[in-house]
Amino acid sequence: MQGFQSIIMLVVFFLILYFLTIRPQQKREKQIREMRDSLNVGDEIITIGGIFGKVIKVKEDMVSIEVGSDKTRFDITKWAVGSVINKKELNKEDNKKDSNQDKNEEK
Repeated sequence: MQGFQSIIMLVVFFLILYFLTIRPQQKREKQIREMRDSLNVGDEIITIGGIFGKVIKVKEDMVSIEVGSDKTRFDITKWAVGSVINKKELNKEDNKKDSNQDKNEEK
């Protein structure tokens, strides 16, 4: 009976450890991976080093960004992207183009 209780306590301890530490970390890593995989041209980002820039080219593992008022360009790896500040909305631009075309057709 004593051995059975200790096994149950170990299992309960592991489950608590999993749900409080391991699982939330995996969710954060998944969100970061999805954010880096969904980078598009025109997105404004901050690198993990604190550099603000605008994405001008996206390759498989590399991202070209443009920084500063003199528009300096350089390449960084995708894992160096810390966060996306302004996500470029393609749908809004498409809607604006469509509405402008409709106005021109009406004239």
